[in-house]
Amino acid sequence: METVKIHDTTPNDLPWKIVYDASRCTLCGSCVAACSFRAIEAKVERRRTVFSTGDQPDPRTGFSAVPVIKQVNSLQNYCRGCGICEKVCPNDAIRPVRNPDTRHPIVTRCTAGDAIKRGGRKNLTGSLRTLDQLRVGRISQMTDPSLDAQRHSFDMLAPFGRILPAGELPLQLNEQGQLFSTGQAPPVNWIYPVIIGDMSIGALSWRMWEGIAMAVAYLNEECGLPVRMSSGEGGVPVRLLKSRFLKYLILQIASGHFGWNRIVKAMPHMQEDPAGVLIKIGQGAKPGDGGLLQAQKVADHIMAIRGVPKTDLLSPPNHQGLYSIEESVQKMFLSFNAAFKFRVPVAIKVAASATSVSVFNNLVRDPYNIVGGFFLDGIDGGTAAAHEVSLDHTGHPVVSKLRDCYLAAVQQGRQGQIPLWCGGGLGKTGDLAADAFKMICLGANGVFTGKLILQMAGCVGNDQGRCNACNTGLCPAGITTQNPALVHRLDPERVAENIVNYFLAMDQEFKKLMAPIGNSSLPVGRADALVAVHKPVADRLHIQYVC
Repeated sequence: METVKIHDTTPNDLPWKIVYDASRCTLCGSCVAACSFRAIEAKVERRRTVFSTGDQPDPRTGFSAVPVIKQVNSLQNYCRGCGICEKVCPNDAIRPVRNPDTRHPIVTRCTAGDAIKRGGRKNLTGSLRTLDQLRVGRISQMTDPSLDAQRHSFDMLAPFGRILPAGELPLQLNEQGQLFSTGQAPPVNWIYPVIIGDMSIGALSWRMWEGIAMAVAYLNEECGLPVRMSSGEGGVPVRLLKSRFLKYLILQIASGHFGWNRIVKAMPHMQEDPAGVLIKIGQGAKPGDGGLLQAQKVADHIMAIRGVPKTDLLSPPNHQGLYSIEESVQKMFLSFNAAFKFRVPVAIKVAASATSVSVFNNLVRDPYNIVGGFFLDGIDGGTAAAHEVSLDHTGHPVVSKLRDCYLAAVQQGRQGQIPLWCGGGLGKTGDLAADAFKMICLGANGVFTGKLILQMAGCVGNDQGRCNACNTGLCPAGITTQNPALVHRLDPERVAENIVNYFLAMDQEFKKLMAPIGNSSLPVGRADALVAVHKPVADRLHIQYVC
């Protein structure tokens, strides 16, 4: 047996321990083959046995080699607790167990001399969410009858694009009393109030991207739900840019400018305009830090789309060449509107922070009327790779910042002119309809979600530190990896089916929440429909407190 020294890494230093029952194991090898992290391996143990062969007690000692499954004691190949080994084991002989005595955060930094990089959800377990402390409390009764959710028709559309007030619309009446246009109004697309948030084709596997795209196309063309998806930073395949399905896609550009040379070259060949352009200044999970696509996920098709070598790809934290809000309006919005000849709405995405309201106030006063939306991303969002300290400790919850932005627009009499879209941990409990409804009542025109889409596809990570290895390229479910062997674990048709079914169920739940308050359209800003069971929350959001 190899000598173990006091400073050697052992399972008790790691966040998860493997519990293995050799008496149940048939040594089929399924667990070892399925573990994408190589955290377990087949080993041989020397066992001592005491036995007696004669009629009289005559103890003898024998040794035998017994094949077993052992946990790897390594900081590179350690168990993430994904539970795939337990899933594939036919005899329930192996499972991961959380180790409350883990020294992993200390040992890793001491050994590597580098900050921990990680993807997925946060390690920190917070208190009760703000959205869970809100209830739909205004139920219409005899004074204001409610609607029948099963038989009433509902208008489930949200704007993506600048909305002009009635007095500024380029319309006039002629002598016959007919309206005629005197100019060009800003482009507006009316879409479903839930957008599939920006996750790049580098962050997700090609099968996951294919599954999402199939789901979005099916929801639009077969189910009548105008759902849109955002491309994320990094460009998209040229074949998609030249297809008719581009109209369901919101193209995102960020500080890295990855993939935009292909988009520009494809513009003359586009059959359809995209649903919109989203300029990412910041994102909620790691504001000011930028995204990080590590080299192990930069596959050949990613290198081709982005025009980069196989190396770590970092998005700079600020949009290069922009030094003020006013300049961002003049340069970014004007240039991208002009690129599509003012046919496509252009929006901005920022991280929720103490300065969010200042940015929003400047955009609301945009004299060019070309700001097509304000996307606000909270700290609980994001699945991409980043430094762990950024994921856990940097950012701002989105609920209060949404409310501040909406009330700031109300004070100016400009609410609804620039659509507010919010995200960041929505659907964290699996119930996206309730979260989205509450956000809309607080002032949002719509919401976007990303992590929940991964859960629909079979993601096994959670906010308690399970798996969360999206950055490694070793996703055991084949969702956030470019490894061909792992990618083929994912069935894109099953992914599409799950997403479609979830959206259909969510649409019913939306109506079940709108009907009791008597709204047949989205209740944007109807905070009177909500009550809070926690007084500080009620005071902060300016809604009624109940107990």
